[in-house]
Order: sequence, then C-alpha cells, then structure tokens
Amino acid sequence: MIAAVRLALALCAAAPLALLAPSAARADHHEQHEGHGAVAPQQEKSGESASAASAAALPRTPRPADAKLYIISPKNGETVSSPVTVRFGVSGMGVAPAGVGSPNTGHHHLLIDTPLPDFAKPIPNDAKHVHFGGGQTETTVELAPGEHRVQLLLGDLNHVPHDPPLYSDVVTFTVQ
Repeated sequence: MIAAVRLALALCAAAPLALLAPSAARADHHEQHEGHGAVAPQQEKSGESASAASAAALPRTPRPADAKLYIISPKNGETVSSPVTVRFGVSGMGVAPAGVGSPNTGHHHLLIDTPLPDFAKPIPNDAKHVHFGGGQTETTVELAPGEHRVQLLLGDLNHVPHDPPLYSDVVTFTVQ
C-alpha cells in the first residue's frame, strides 16, 4: 500500500501543475499539500491550524444536485485478495486534475478505513485519505487480510469537498 500511496501523492503533487505552471508553482503546490495533515507547533499556539486557516480562505465549490459518486469495485460484501483494485465512478459531473477550475468537475479521494473528514477543510492527505489529483479513476492498494471499508469523496480544485459534499456509500469487503 505504501508504494501505491507514494505514487498517488506524487501524481497529486506533480501532474496538475506540470500542465499549468513552471517548477516554482509546483513547489508552491507541494507546500499547499503539506498543510493538509499535521499542525505545525507555531500554528497551534495561535489557536488556528494550517488547514483551518486555508479553509477560511478557500470558498466551497457548488456542484449539481443530481451528481452521484460511487465505487464500481470491489462490491459491498465481496471477498477479494490483495492487492485490491478499486474503481471509481461519478455521474452528473466530470473528473479534472487538482488545480483545474472547470465547472462541475472534481477529483477523487479514496478514504480507507476512516470516516469522512470535516467538509469545511481541505481533505487530509495521508495513507487513509489518498488523493488522485491527476484525475485517476482507479487504483490498486495493498491491504492486510481482514475486513476493510472504503469510500470516495470528491474534492474541488483545492481539495475541498463541494457544496454540498459529494461522497459515495461505504463499501465493506474482506481481504483473504
């Protein structure tokens, strides 16, 4: 799973900006993603995390009311072997790389064995919240034997959930 997460993070950090901007902007984009997880000690003292500060500055993007987000595979209740291929589906909206502000588009975030995050903040970027900022619609993940839960959450160009948020049903499956 670590290799898949590293690949997803590399694509998230590099793919959208390779199309849009020179290397200096790629560095800025990388710094933006570093603030999605842990709070730096100096920010804790001020009472505001990097995520909270950036969320206040980022408006939520509207989305069509009839849009749907779903997991094509694996199926709920299925028994699979690792690595697990997870295929993403969306209707009523399009998929665009992170950083691209086209109307009615977003990019996928796969939540693995974790609940939905705070919708007012950028989606965390860690092993349980895997970003697909290059516009990918499937991935393969290494998972330990046992029961697992996955869910999709669509993010806008800034990795913030839409208004209202668009997320799939939870899919629970067993890895043998």
